[in-house]
Amino acid sequence: MRYLFLAMAMVSIGGAAYAQEILGFDTAGSKAQYSLEADFDAKLDKQEMDAWLKKFSARPHHVGSTAGKENAILIADLLRSWGYEVEIAEYEILLPTPITRELELVSPTKFTASLEEDSLPEDPSTSVRDELLPPYNAFSIDGDVEGELVFVNYGRPEDYEVLERHGIDVAGKIAIAKYGMSWRGIKPKLAGEKGAIGTIIYSDPADEGYGAGDVYPKGPFKHPSAVQRGSVMDMPTYPGDVLTPGIGATKRARRLGIKDAETITKIPVLPISERDALPLLAAMGGAVVPPEWRGGFPVTYHFGPGPARVHLKVEFNWQKVTAYDVIATLKGSEYPDEWVIRGNHHDGWNHGAADPLSGLVALLAEARSVAELAKAGRPPRRTIVYAAWDAEEPGLIGSTEWAEHHARDLKEHAVAYLNTDGSSRGFIGIGGSHVLERFFNQIMEDVQDPRMDISLKERRRALLKLNAKTEREKDDARNRSDLRIYPMGSGSDYTPFLQHLGIASANMGFGGEGAGGSYHTLYDTYEHYSTWRDPGLVYGEALAQVAGRATLRLANAPRLPFEFKGLADNISLYITELEELADKRRNDIELRNNLLDDGTYAAALDPTKTLGPPKREEPVPYFNFAPLKNAIDRLQRAADAYHEAAASGTSPSREVNKLLYSSERLLTREAGLSGRSWYKHHIYAPGFYTGYGVKTIPGVREAIEQSEYDAVQEQVEIASQVIDRMSQRIESIVAIEAN
Repeated sequence: MRYLFLAMAMVSIGGAAYAQEILGFDTAGSKAQYSLEADFDAKLDKQEMDAWLKKFSARPHHVGSTAGKENAILIADLLRSWGYEVEIAEYEILLPTPITRELELVSPTKFTASLEEDSLPEDPSTSVRDELLPPYNAFSIDGDVEGELVFVNYGRPEDYEVLERHGIDVAGKIAIAKYGMSWRGIKPKLAGEKGAIGTIIYSDPADEGYGAGDVYPKGPFKHPSAVQRGSVMDMPTYPGDVLTPGIGATKRARRLGIKDAETITKIPVLPISERDALPLLAAMGGAVVPPEWRGGFPVTYHFGPGPARVHLKVEFNWQKVTAYDVIATLKGSEYPDEWVIRGNHHDGWNHGAADPLSGLVALLAEARSVAELAKAGRPPRRTIVYAAWDAEEPGLIGSTEWAEHHARDLKEHAVAYLNTDGSSRGFIGIGGSHVLERFFNQIMEDVQDPRMDISLKERRRALLKLNAKTEREKDDARNRSDLRIYPMGSGSDYTPFLQHLGIASANMGFGGEGAGGSYHTLYDTYEHYSTWRDPGLVYGEALAQVAGRATLRLANAPRLPFEFKGLADNISLYITELEELADKRRNDIELRNNLLDDGTYAAALDPTKTLGPPKREEPVPYFNFAPLKNAIDRLQRAADAYHEAAASGTSPSREVNKLLYSSERLLTREAGLSGRSWYKHHIYAPGFYTGYGVKTIPGVREAIEQSEYDAVQEQVEIASQVIDRMSQRIESIVAIEAN
């Protein structure tokens, strides 16, 4: 029996021809699976999904709210009625909610921010405010501060380099930053490290307000009163309940004191609307910011500090609330102890139609269809677990607590974790473990775009050919058979599974054509979503087709569809990027230091400006990347050998399948990353100063980026050993197959 990886045998089901056998299945198995998937698709119902979306978004439903608990019970009841074994797992978590929110401009003029969002007659949901959480940033500390404003652009490390060159220090000041370009929690984290006493975050109209297009309700973009809520927990250190790092937040769990929770901010933070931000920015003085810092307001943007001076006061109710995770299980008919886990969170900051319910209704549609197939005598071979997580919004809490609580069982039994979250319309986006790259390329080939007569894969390929950010990405789109799936940082519920437990994971969603400014605002409503994001849930159904195929194929494949050539190719790319990063940093610093030494910078400065030359920096040494190159060479050879063995081998043993699905664990180390031991994966991690943004081979990359040059060689050795462990696992599988 053959389990082909590149075979081009034609498989015909119901008149439709497919150009390849499904990864992990032989010819007969592929035909049966395609038939199953055709029946799966036929049972999806967009109207039912739309009804769920409307029902679950009718009221604000954050963790700890009445509607949040009621939604969890409704979801559990649905899943139970379809035949799943269902439990609601409860965790006691810390959730600060606002008591006091005050922001005043005290000089040179007076202004009091409203800190409120408008109800709109065109959107009845915006008047439904039972238990509505007002705009705030969760896990800001309490604070009552007054100081001059300093404009810090997006509040990234490179923005502070510009401030330093202009001789501007935020110490003792209040930083005002735009939303965007980095995760919101990085802005107060970095401002606090630079000595600021508070942070204000606002949405600039150039980014997602009237500078981008018509604002809601006339268009999809951000209403002038809208405020993006969100957590500022230091998730790059660890996500989940801030008081129980590494363990499930059960009632009996041992907890830290609030003062000992290192992921709570060090300075107070408050988000505001563009309407409240304009008077603050208009009152600022100092040097004019560079052109690339300017936003969309009809005022001149200045750095400060001052003369604008503000008083900021925030106070929170530091309470424990119960998070309700809905866990539904459909036992496998042949391999019940091998689990495919499919998740999406159910809590929202407000009504949460786009985030998270657009993804949740796709999950529910899949779960119902899978259950009906099982009732008709076609159950999955492996166990499928559908999870609706609570408390994702304040810090990936529900999923993290469940994963930490069940870590031992998950390491033993979890085949993969498949995630969705908010989705829209346009182009498919898939990120994940690169062992699943070929697997997802086949799925993208097999699902048609609902608006165009073309596969999801070819539509995304066309997008990348034209609009990819780099020439390398464009070249890949033109010449590489498989599209790369993106490496994952953080920002949704895959994080504890992938980066803490080493479970192969993926995240799926559509975007690119359903833009808007509703994210985490009062305006993330059913009316907004059904008008502007995905009318009729056409792409919601396509998401269910993609994620449903992924779930069913992983559940049914005789040979688990892990493939290592894509993994090796992507890690090889990351090693090349490390070399390029070191070379560019070395050359840039050498050039700057030379210009400082010969006086070129000083001579070029305008004496009427405050701009100063960059600081002299330590030269970048030459690093020995040979261990990484040797490791990737071994991995490529092992991947080629497995490819041949899988393409011509017999039906794999359960031992081989377990070796396959546990292989991702080998890319982790129990000691974790330097300075943040919760993150154990050494190929993918959220950046320490990017938050959601991924850092690949993070130990090496961040040591270079943060000028910790003495640590680079040790991190190279660690990453090389991790890659070698994966190679050794693949070689052992090949040896078993040969016998």
